[in-house]
Amino acid sequence: MALDDPIVWVLILGVIVFMFGSSKIPQFARSLGQARKEFESGWKEGIVAPATATTTVAATVAPAPAAHVDPIVLAAENEGIDTRGKSREQVAEELSRKLNHVAS
Repeated sequence: MALDDPIVWVLILGVIVFMFGSSKIPQFARSLGQARKEFESGWKEGIVAPATATTTVAATVAPAPAAHVDPIVLAAENEGIDTRGKSREQVAEELSRKLNHVAS
């Protein structure tokens, strides 16, 4: 029995309906859709917001218990790059140069 067999899928759906009941399946699908929308909006905010910001990295370098540390800054610090007073873009350029130099 392979998963490309339609009978297997019918059996799987039958077991799911039997386990959860027919009233719970639409609720589960609705909650999955909401979770997907939340994930996508969070993903877009995480990608778009830092790229448009022109803040300096010095604020994120100082250790703070609830502060969000930028992964680029963290990677640069792990590579021994000084990030104080530099913008995110400057840190990313230096990290890129160092990693490209190491790779060649």
